[in-house]
Amino acid sequence: MGKFLLFPLLWFLTGSPFLAILILVIIFYLLDRRFVGITPNIFRPFQLSRRTAKWRQEHRANPHNTSAKLELARVLIERKKYSEATGLLEQVMITMENSADVHYELGLCHLRQGDIAEGERLMLKALELNPKVRYGDPYLRMGEAMATSNPQKAVSYMEQFQEIHSSSCEAYYRLGQLYQQLGRAQDAKQAFRSSLDIYRGLPRYSRRKQRRWAILARLKSL
Repeated sequence: MGKFLLFPLLWFLTGSPFLAILILVIIFYLLDRRFVGITPNIFRPFQLSRRTAKWRQEHRANPHNTSAKLELARVLIERKKYSEATGLLEQVMITMENSADVHYELGLCHLRQGDIAEGERLMLKALELNPKVRYGDPYLRMGEAMATSNPQKAVSYMEQFQEIHSSSCEAYYRLGQLYQQLGRAQDAKQAFRSSLDIYRGLPRYSRRKQRRWAILARLKSL
């Protein structure tokens, strides 16, 4: 009821329905960013742009600086510039061939560019070097990448991720999505329900990061 009263109040205070709507949108955006996290961070592109400029400058100043190459590649991955990041990571790999993180990041680039076989190979190598690399995230990324082309294998990877993150709402939500693609409606329903059950059992300080997946699971359950 409060939100319905807020609009006419803002209209009265501002004298403009358009300005009242704009203020409401800003309020809801700030509340979402603070408590839910479904909407994107509108300031993130500017932050990434500054970081990219910083590491490009470092790389130009010292082209042989492996750390600068790696940091630049990581920023480029966040900006979804996977092709450029791939070239840098391949150079980094020469001196960091035993790094599970570098294998993971290079594998992620290949997966995001549609090279599933090479991406999977690199992800599995990352897990071989360190079974706990990125807290099992390679399983999640492989599961996402294979959801369409090889859903059965995707489910297998997602279930392995789920074993590591038994208290992850995201793991059960994504597993539910895969079950839906396979036509396993009952399994999907159970996975979404498990996501919600996990969220209810989380301590309050942990709910912020998981709330988005709980809301999506609730919508899928309707």
